[in-house]
Amino acid sequence: MNKYKILISILLIVFALVTLYVYLKPLVDYLTYKLFSLNSSSHIGASINFFIYDTIKILILLFLISSLMGIVNAYFPIERLRVYLTTKKLYGLQYLFASFFGAITPFCSCSSIPLFIGFVKGGIPLGVTFSFLITSPLVNEVAVAMFLGAFGVKATLTYAISGILMGMIGGFILGKMKLESLLTDWVKEIQSNSQIESQQWESDKTPFIERLPSIINEGWNIVRKVLIYVIIGIAIGAAMHGYVPENFFTEYLSAEKWYGVPLAVILAVPMYANAAGIVPVIQVFVLKGVPLGTAIAFMMAVVGLSLPEATLLKKVMKWKLIGIFFGVITLFIILLGYLFNLIL
Repeated sequence: MNKYKILISILLIVFALVTLYVYLKPLVDYLTYKLFSLNSSSHIGASINFFIYDTIKILILLFLISSLMGIVNAYFPIERLRVYLTTKKLYGLQYLFASFFGAITPFCSCSSIPLFIGFVKGGIPLGVTFSFLITSPLVNEVAVAMFLGAFGVKATLTYAISGILMGMIGGFILGKMKLESLLTDWVKEIQSNSQIESQQWESDKTPFIERLPSIINEGWNIVRKVLIYVIIGIAIGAAMHGYVPENFFTEYLSAEKWYGVPLAVILAVPMYANAAGIVPVIQVFVLKGVPLGTAIAFMMAVVGLSLPEATLLKKVMKWKLIGIFFGVITLFIILLGYLFNLIL
């Protein structure tokens, strides 16, 4: 009977977290704009709203996804999954699936991190995991719809397809570089513990109900370990949220300047916004004479590379790996920017 009480308690906790996640945005809006009487149109009001919302959202996602991956690992051990993905001839489809999954998940760069941690914990090869991490913030259905209305079918298809292809190719290249040694010891420990635990459960034929408390506890431990990184990363993002000095960019990103694309990408990295939030900004850029390809490259860099993302990734990657990841994606975005300017 005690086992079933534990199961019911866990299910209630999960239900409460899922409900909170669903209604989080209006709840945080009420808290910041009604209860705290902050102005929603002011930078400080929007930043505080963003900080509270994204911090809670990412912690909920991290707990739920870590717990879910723990359940998956319990029935499909890490080593078996890793062997399957690394020995079967999937002809690159694993990168396509990961990239496409990233495109249909409505996450910004920071919100993608919990899934990234879950995938790494679950033994999915690093290159495949990178395919998801690259594409997830770049392409989502809301941004595609806004892009369609602002720039038409050709530009929208170019943006969406190139984002998915960049995830596939980037993940493939990063995977071939064999960068697993540059994951932090904390991640390696999680992988090792999950493998040992799942093998023990499989050997002892431990019932699911007896595995569940350990799985949930591990999910909570992961949240606890990354909490400070989440707070610091989202605080940085909140300070920069929505801040784009339009006049400065439109002056230096004109079609006449050959360095417009790399400058746009490099200057975009310190900023932070999701794809839907940056589309109206690049629409203004284009109206003021910035080439569409340069504007798209700027958008990709804003949403796909950010200081808050780097801060969160520091818990799972060594600085060298973060540098390699950012460097490869920056190069790809710059090349795409020049290509977009030729074909759009």
